[in-house]
Amino acid sequence: MEVGLRIKEYLERNGISQAHIGREARIDLVKLNLGLNGNRRLTFDEYARICFVLGVNTDFFLKPRNPADKETA
Repeated sequence: MEVGLRIKEYLERNGISQAHIGREARIDLVKLNLGLNGNRRLTFDEYARICFVLGVNTDFFLKPRNPADKETA
C-alpha cells in the first residue's frame, strides 16, 4: 500500500480531516487529496510536514523494502 493511502487510513481511523491537515501543513487541498488517494505522489517535503502536523516520525507510514525485490509500480 502506498504511503498516501496509509496516511488516509490513519486520518479516517483517528477522525482527522484532510482539510485540517492541508491547512496546518500548508498543502493545497486538491494536491493533498490526490496524494492521499494514490493519484499523485507526495513530495518528501509534503510528507514531512504531514508527519509533523500528526506528531509522528517520518518513518511512521513507511514500510522497509528489500532492494532485491522487484518494484511493482
